[in-house]
Amino acid sequence: MHSDTHQGVQSPEPQAKERQFFGHPWGLANLSGVEMWERFSFYGLQALLAYYLYYSVADGGLGMKESTALSIVGAYGGLVYLTSVAGAWVADRILSAERTLFYSAILVMCGHISLALLPGFTGVTIGLVCIAVGSGGLKTTSQVVLGQLYDREDPRRDGGFSIYYMGVNIGALLGPIITNALWGWQGFHWGFGAAAVMMAIGLVQYILMRKQTIKDAGHEVANPLPKSKYLPVFLGVLVVVGVFVGLFVTGVLHVNQLSNITALVALGVAVFLWIDMYRSDKVTDDERSRLLGFIPMFLAAVAFWSLFQQQFTVLAVYSDQRLNRTVFGHELPPGVVQSINPLFIILFAGVFASLWTKLGKRQPTYGTKFALALAVIALTMLIFLPYAGGGANSTPFFVIFVIFFLFTMAELLLSPVGNSMATRLAPQAFPTRMFALWMMSVSLGTALSGSLAQLYDPTSASAERTYFLAMFGVTIALSLMLFVLRKWINRKFIDVH
Repeated sequence: MHSDTHQGVQSPEPQAKERQFFGHPWGLANLSGVEMWERFSFYGLQALLAYYLYYSVADGGLGMKESTALSIVGAYGGLVYLTSVAGAWVADRILSAERTLFYSAILVMCGHISLALLPGFTGVTIGLVCIAVGSGGLKTTSQVVLGQLYDREDPRRDGGFSIYYMGVNIGALLGPIITNALWGWQGFHWGFGAAAVMMAIGLVQYILMRKQTIKDAGHEVANPLPKSKYLPVFLGVLVVVGVFVGLFVTGVLHVNQLSNITALVALGVAVFLWIDMYRSDKVTDDERSRLLGFIPMFLAAVAFWSLFQQQFTVLAVYSDQRLNRTVFGHELPPGVVQSINPLFIILFAGVFASLWTKLGKRQPTYGTKFALALAVIALTMLIFLPYAGGGANSTPFFVIFVIFFLFTMAELLLSPVGNSMATRLAPQAFPTRMFALWMMSVSLGTALSGSLAQLYDPTSASAERTYFLAMFGVTIALSLMLFVLRKWINRKFIDVH
């Protein structure tokens, strides 16, 4: 699971004097609860989505080609991170963080209801768009509101974010298990229904505790958009959406291109954000130097996420068609394996945090950590090679545990480290924009995981072997290049290491 927490703008009001929830404000319990159920629904859906799209109609699916289904999965994941930037903009300019969070949670619930109740492509289209936009809005605003529950210098802040992050991972752990169990029992729509019910529980809990626990946190619109610009912005969004819909309806664009399109949009947004900051008069020479040093780190992160997020594309197919999922005499649904990563995150996130704290100034630099992350995730590709071309149930279940263990170790070397790096490298005038740029690395990489998955052919041993060797070769080469560049990156970062 991607660890995408960062601490938003802090409130100057010392709202955190009450010690009620493990010594923290009750708002922490409220936000952790709604985010836990949002992550439950999000990862529960992710664990079913590919199968729902490519399973035959007789088996309860939509009967798509595998390559098209995996492209949609990658595009959907990339869109979530794209819309997180849009959600942050809406929070800063129009609604406020708290209201954006509230309406985003409603959108997520509506999306899951659509998937559960509406048949065929109608339910998929409405459902995925609502969930992507809603999850993107929740992703940043929930953390901004949480940050404003505490005074800027409150010593409990880090502990509060740790509790929050634990809730996120508990939801990510339970989601795939429960939705897959319901799929195996009654079909896909019961799994989607469970996600809708849990999101509804989180939303009701949030509404009931909203006034008492959130109070004024996140209610301020940081940089209000003049009301005279509301209509032009609305019309602009309408035109962009209309153009995309028109291109698909007329056949100019096809659904199997969705991941490529999402990747191009994410790349365009990233380039715009970087150039806009680099050319700004508000940015100092030192800050420009750091922005230059950030480029190879951004590219490394894109490469990492393009492999890591294949757990929802290539690994989904692999778990379905190759993995021996019989455990203690019972065959597990294929999507259950998506719970392994959040389980390892819960077990090892604290270990890594303690390690970096203990090492202090002796810990590896950002460049070295990223290079190690790429090397570790590259090695996972080699684990697939002995089983290339195997039949059904040919890969032992413990192999997927080893792969996900290495995935998690690589994630912990890069994801929380990258979050911290982005906040430290941010020009003083653009703290939010810099984090948005970092989010684009996740969006671009996730979309590419769908594009790359279209090249994966499990029916041919040689093609499968070539695919995993290519993934290994490119990624290990990038790891070595980043390791060679680490001293240059350090010089560009100046005093941020």
